[in-house]
Amino acid sequence: MFAVRLLKNRISPLSIPEGVTVNHGDMVIVKTEKGEEVAKAFYVHSKIASLVEKSKTPSVPLVRVMTDEDKALYKEIEEAEAIGYKDCVRLIKQHNLVMSLIACKYTFDRKKVTFYYTAPERVDFRELLKDLTQVFRRVRIDLKHVGVRDETAICSGYGLCGKPFCCCSFKKAFEPINIKLARDQGMPITSGKISGTCGRLLCCLDYEYKTYIEAAKGMCPVGSSVMTPDGVGRVNALLVLSGKISVKHEDGKIKEYTKDEIEMIDTDVNIDIDNPYDYKEESDEAIDIKKLEDNN
Repeated sequence: MFAVRLLKNRISPLSIPEGVTVNHGDMVIVKTEKGEEVAKAFYVHSKIASLVEKSKTPSVPLVRVMTDEDKALYKEIEEAEAIGYKDCVRLIKQHNLVMSLIACKYTFDRKKVTFYYTAPERVDFRELLKDLTQVFRRVRIDLKHVGVRDETAICSGYGLCGKPFCCCSFKKAFEPINIKLARDQGMPITSGKISGTCGRLLCCLDYEYKTYIEAAKGMCPVGSSVMTPDGVGRVNALLVLSGKISVKHEDGKIKEYTKDEIEMIDTDVNIDIDNPYDYKEESDEAIDIKKLEDNN
C-alpha cells in the first residue's frame, strides 16, 4: 500500500490508477474534497496497511506524479502562501479581530485558498472577508476555525517523549480526556507534566489508561494498613509499571514489595505517609482543570 499525509499529517491510502508507477518518496498530486493538493507518497508496511484498511480510512485518488514543471509551480505556490499569510495577518490586525492565524494553504490548481485560525469565541469576519476578496482575486476563499488541538496537529512537532505528536502521526480522532485519567495513573497534577503543547491534557493519558488499571489490579490502595515480611506498615505509593508497592514502616523506613508479599489488615497503623511519587507541585485550585479538559 502507498499512502500520503495531508492536513494534520493524517495517513490517507493512495488510490493509484492501473498502469501508473509510484515510488517511495515521490511527490504527487492528489484529488481531495478541497481540490488538487500536493503530498509525498510513501510505502506503508503491511502491518500498518492492515490497520488502515480496518479503519476504513477513505483513499485519495492519484492525479499524477509531479513533473519538474509541477515542482517549479509548487515552489511558487509555497511563496504565495507565505505572502498570503502575511497579508491576512495584516488585515486581522487592521480590523482588531481576536483570532490567531495558523496557516494559509492553496490548492495546487490555485482555485481555492484556506486560512486556518483559532479564536476564543465566535468571530465576525465579514469585513475581513471583503478585504481578502480584494487581495485574492479569482480564487475561492475559506476561513476555517479550528481548535487548539487541531492547531498543534497542523503545525506538528515533538512531544515530551521525543516522538512526533500523536495527533499528527497515527491518531485519527480526539477523545474526551479528563483529569481522573492522570490521577489514576499517579501523574503529578501540574499543568507542565500532564498537558501537551496544545495546552490540553496529554492524549496518551487515554490510551495508556487501561494498561495502568490492569496492572494495578490486586494492589492495596495508598494509605491502607498492610502486613509485610518486615512487619506492619502503610502503603505509601503504587509503582504500577514496576508492579511494586511502596510501604512505610513504623521506624520511618520505606521499602518496596510485590502485591503477593503484602496483605491488607484491619488494624489502624499510626504512620504518617508522605508519598514521594505524588509530585503535587500545584494544587487543583491553581490549575484551570476545565481548560485542560477542554477538547477544542
